Amino acid sequence: MSEKIDARRRGFLGTAAMTFAAAQIGMISSANAQSVANKPLSLSGVVPGTHTSLGPIKQIDAGVLNVGYAEQGPQHGPVVILLHGWPYDIHSFADVAPVLASAGYRVIVPHLRGYGTTRFLSADTMRNGQQAAIAVDIIALMDALHIQKAVIGGYDWGGRTADILAALWPERCKALVAVSGYLIGNQAAGAAPLPPKAELSWWYQFYFATERGRLGYQTNRHDFAKLIWQSASPKWNFDDATFERSAEALNNPDHVAIVIHNYRWRLGIADGESQYDALEKRLAAAPVITVPTITLEGDANGAPHPEPASYAGKFSGKYTHRTLTGGIGHNLPQEAPQAFAQAIIDADNY
Repeated sequence: MSEKIDARRRGFLGTAAMTFAAAQIGMISSANAQSVANKPLSLSGVVPGTHTSLGPIKQIDAGVLNVGYAEQGPQHGPVVILLHGWPYDIHSFADVAPVLASAGYRVIVPHLRGYGTTRFLSADTMRNGQQAAIAVDIIALMDALHIQKAVIGGYDWGGRTADILAALWPERCKALVAVSGYLIGNQAAGAAPLPPKAELSWWYQFYFATERGRLGYQTNRHDFAKLIWQSASPKWNFDDATFERSAEALNNPDHVAIVIHNYRWRLGIADGESQYDALEKRLAAAPVITVPTITLEGDANGAPHPEPASYAGKFSGKYTHRTLTGGIGHNLPQEAPQAFAQAIIDADNY
């Protein structure tokens, strides 16, 4: 089912204030199990670009990484973990996080491996961008933060990671919000040719398969990222300051290696690590996702993405799809923060 998001939905301020007050006096008691309300909240007046920061960045050792992450909201609120994509960063959720925090959620927004202040603990660890490795990073982060269960939301690489968490660790995922739906892949599928028009949209993947592409991205990652932003969200009129805030995260010393390996692994021309083989075997079977889910898509998404009808059957729990109108592109949380935040709240209350 496709729903047009009504930007005039009312009632957020009063409900959010009551919920936040309840959190402060202990009426919301579990960070891992409860929702912020017994019924969905309504949001109004969330203006894209209002917030330019997620606050101080915290660091914690988790698995093979020292993870940089932003955190907002009450310490004992129900947890939401928000996962960004490429070539973006945590600022995609700069307007989403404070809305959810004001509604009583504890919001965690980590830099993925190869972005921002996240670093590998050992120089000897492979700079691996395969999908299972990134998902295991988030489980390790949850363990390090003593988070048993969370609502998981994401887009692009973060959407794929959120899908994997929901599919392989449903006991850790209370609900899921995934932009562009079901993005779990495998190397066999990546090796299969697509129609020429579809192949054209993946031009950068083939560029990255070459040494020239690796050097080109290393040398020109700033301009490369801006080109992707413009082509993936052709109707999003972001300004230079907005882009530069996120582009800084791409200066991570491991960024190029992670990105190049990610796309080469997808094509089957780079190996992953054997420790993830069992997980990748499960993912190759395209597991059905059982947790409550809302999928989102923008009507002006210029990046490669599946049609909603093609993945609806991959969600066996309570499920809704929402297509957002008004020129919303690939970086949906930053372009339509109200709709994304509403989806998190609604999925949590399914």
